[in-house]
Amino acid sequence: MTTLDPWGAVKIDNYSKLFDEFGISKFDELLSKIKNPHRYMRRHIIFGHRSYDSVLEAMLSGKPFAAMSGFMPSGRAHLGHKMVMEEIIWHQQQGGEAFLAIADMEAHAVRGKTWKECREYGINEYILSAIAFGLEPGAHIYFQSGLESVKSLAFELGIKANFSELSAIYGFNGETNIAHMVSALTQSADILNPQSKEFGGPKPVVIPVGADQDPHIRLTRGLAYKVNMFVVEERQDNGRSYISVRGKAAPKEALREIAKCTGGKLHEEHVDIFKYSLEEVGSTVCEVELKYGGYAFMPPASTYHKFMTGLQGGKMSSSVPESYIALTDRPEEGAKKVMRAKTGGRVTVEEQKKFGGEPDKCTVYELLLYHLVEDDSELLEVYKDCVGGTRTCGNCKKYTAELMSGFLKEHQEKREMAKGRLGEFGLPKL
Repeated sequence: MTTLDPWGAVKIDNYSKLFDEFGISKFDELLSKIKNPHRYMRRHIIFGHRSYDSVLEAMLSGKPFAAMSGFMPSGRAHLGHKMVMEEIIWHQQQGGEAFLAIADMEAHAVRGKTWKECREYGINEYILSAIAFGLEPGAHIYFQSGLESVKSLAFELGIKANFSELSAIYGFNGETNIAHMVSALTQSADILNPQSKEFGGPKPVVIPVGADQDPHIRLTRGLAYKVNMFVVEERQDNGRSYISVRGKAAPKEALREIAKCTGGKLHEEHVDIFKYSLEEVGSTVCEVELKYGGYAFMPPASTYHKFMTGLQGGKMSSSVPESYIALTDRPEEGAKKVMRAKTGGRVTVEEQKKFGGEPDKCTVYELLLYHLVEDDSELLEVYKDCVGGTRTCGNCKKYTAELMSGFLKEHQEKREMAKGRLGEFGLPKL
């Protein structure tokens, strides 16, 4: 059984297992419907999803949707964080609302960072880079500890969660501190926050994550179901389809109103509706629940991207500086890390020419695939030349190191400009 730990150093070797073991759907099945897919989508780096259909339908029809993610400010932002930032920005460019949470409560509880360190890391490492990559004003950027609505929602969600559930999902035990558990519920509140009344109410929301973060998604989807007032289900009776709306903690008047609006048959604790579709009934139920003070949350959607390999092989880890390239590394240092990186080349030049390289096992090629080459045809040429044995690792490293140096130089110049733009996002200037 694959174990997913959002706080541990877990390396996933077989992504196909996640489809069967955790019910994650294949993203490629949706790819043809996306008008302007991000390169992570085109290149199958985003490999799976939960309920992304709802986000895609809203995107294509011009309806409200959102994308959100959180960043734990406990260390330097690196290329792995860039992936999530780019996915949020892409969804903003497609018309969605963007939400970026700085998970300072998590960093304080789990990593022991001071509140001052959380603030400094949050702004200097993550927020500045997100703006530099193209996050536009209108995006909602906040620190968990500073948003009362998120903390209040986390408290409400905590009523529907228990220790056994958190233990089953995260592996919590008697040694786990209570603040760590609270931080998990706060992340669920972050994920549901874009659907609060403050931001226009229920809507499809996608959370782009690595597969190790799926426990947060599973917990939040379950809590969204638990805190809602109603359950809406399709049913069959003697070959006839109908919609059943069951009240969980709903006032009787709310059920009566649903029956009146839909022409449904009112029972003691549910309404049976024969005239309308699931979508139409769902819309009515949502309006009634909001009227009576409920949340009417939609289960959050998620996309899952493959992990980047550490530069020396294995998992990229923020505790091992040589395994990653930070967004604030000096350009020359980033280039040196590329030159020291593990490749998929053969032992000798002669073997490389005879057998070809193995780009699928090469961390240098991965940098091109994930970050440094936007043109698919250019990337394909690199791949073919490597497999064909005409591209040597030394030359490829030099080429990639130059691209990395140029990328870091340009990004850091944009970060400097971003310092003067913090006010556009409702944040105090540095």
